[in-house]
Amino acid sequence: MESILLTLLIFAAIIIIHECGHFFAARLCGVRVNEFAIGMGPTLFRFGKKETRYSWRLLPIGGFVSMEGESDGSDDPRAFCNQPVWKRMIIVCAGAIMNLVLGFIIVLALTAPNKTLASTTIAEFSDGATTQASGLQVGDQIMEINGRRMWVDSDIIFALSTDEDGVVDMVVKRNGEKVSLQDVVFTIDGGTLVIDFKVVGKPRGLINTLGYSLGKTASIGRLIWISIGQLVTGKASVSELSGPIGTAQAVGEATKAGLSTVMNLFAFITVNVGIFNLLPIPALDGGRMVFLLFEAVTRRRIKPEYEAYVHFAGFVLVIALVIFVSYQDIVNLIRR
Repeated sequence: MESILLTLLIFAAIIIIHECGHFFAARLCGVRVNEFAIGMGPTLFRFGKKETRYSWRLLPIGGFVSMEGESDGSDDPRAFCNQPVWKRMIIVCAGAIMNLVLGFIIVLALTAPNKTLASTTIAEFSDGATTQASGLQVGDQIMEINGRRMWVDSDIIFALSTDEDGVVDMVVKRNGEKVSLQDVVFTIDGGTLVIDFKVVGKPRGLINTLGYSLGKTASIGRLIWISIGQLVTGKASVSELSGPIGTAQAVGEATKAGLSTVMNLFAFITVNVGIFNLLPIPALDGGRMVFLLFEAVTRRRIKPEYEAYVHFAGFVLVIALVIFVSYQDIVNLIRR
């Protein structure tokens, strides 16, 4: 029960910050907002006597900001449809951007108390380190592993933990110059790759803390893009996705590990939501951006009713995906 409540709180926070992004962007752009809703379906309660109604709805699967002239025409000069395309683009993107900002703030809050910050520069090797024998040296700053940029220490951990044979190609910065190292060998012990070096700890400071937090947030976002790429290429199956039930299980496991783990998961989920919403899928913010970009380039606006049909079809597909992954979560829960 505790994990379910915590999951609901996390989702509520993510939804509220997302819709607040749309809401405040609309207000700043002078657009009339008719309703600000958390949840979907029947209204549980509603308040607000001025132009905007605020409501809480039954199904905790999202929320929305209903703007004048958003889905049909309107003569109101403050209607969404009567705004310049650049304003509409800002409003549409604002929700996802706020999710990414929230993720950065969470990471920053977790990073700030640390006395030192892990870098990507090698400080020392373990005795008999195979990587040192392969050419790595103390003072090398690891820049790439198998062609992928390393921004923070967790990038190194992820890249090596997902390697299959324990042999990688690296690019390091050594004495100010880039050096390519081929076939750097790591020991495999019991099927697990052993990282046989430690990295330098950077002193905490405003610039280092901000830089590390930004890199960490970008790293989380890249993990999500990698996962999407694996789904598209068939390296991962849709059955491996998790829905609300799977997320609640993950939160439950995280609570056993402590608050820091829960907050890291919180950051991962909100960045995930932000990036997912920017995908060019109908009914999502990214799908709406496709229509706006078309309008910006061609100077032609697609009829609102046609766009509404496309977004409705996308909404049906998204709901079908949620139902499918929720079914998978239940099946996996029963199997366990």
